[in-house]
Amino acid sequence: MEGGGGTLSEIHQTARKLLLKTRDGLERLERLEYSNSSSSSSDLSFAVSKDITQIQSLCVEMNRISRSIAAKSQRDLWNRKVEQIAEEAESLRESLDKYNSRNQNRMTEAKERAELLGRANGNSSHVLRIYDEEAQAMQSVRSSARELENANALGETILSSIHGQRERLKSAQRKALDVLNTVGISNRVLRLIERRNCVDQWIKYAGMILTIIFLFAFVLWRR
Repeated sequence: MEGGGGTLSEIHQTARKLLLKTRDGLERLERLEYSNSSSSSSDLSFAVSKDITQIQSLCVEMNRISRSIAAKSQRDLWNRKVEQIAEEAESLRESLDKYNSRNQNRMTEAKERAELLGRANGNSSHVLRIYDEEAQAMQSVRSSARELENANALGETILSSIHGQRERLKSAQRKALDVLNTVGISNRVLRLIERRNCVDQWIKYAGMILTIIFLFAFVLWRR
């Protein structure tokens, strides 16, 4: 039960550690949600998104390896373990998306307030620039997260395609062996038929010769 990144147990342990790290990152994000550390929250949000994508990739790898387990009971057990981790990762992804949505709404509201204040006192360029920078940072985080998700989806598609091709090659190999076995049997049957035909020919010729000798002897005896 080994894959390119280690045994199934090792990959599962790595995924569990990443889950704990991601939960801790989300808790830190929630603590920073109403603080002024926009740069720290943007970097942390990107790191959390990257960890979630890595967990999902590990789930794909574990699914691939678990298919090679011969015992159905063990295979089902690992499938349940992988499914549990995948569900937790998806839950973390949803929590992160909700956080990003709240943060974006909060920045939009703050920008609108700054614009209103700017109209009142005519000096809001600095405030607006700060909120624009925050909005750009969050947009960059969301774009990077989407790219990671797309890369992960592409990896899943490639792995699934490779597995499908391998199964098709195995099926073709089995069919080829069946054909070869059938041809071998057919050749043996043909050889048996040829030998039988040869024996039948000899019997026919021997019968003809015996019949001629019998007739010749009968004619001589009548004389």
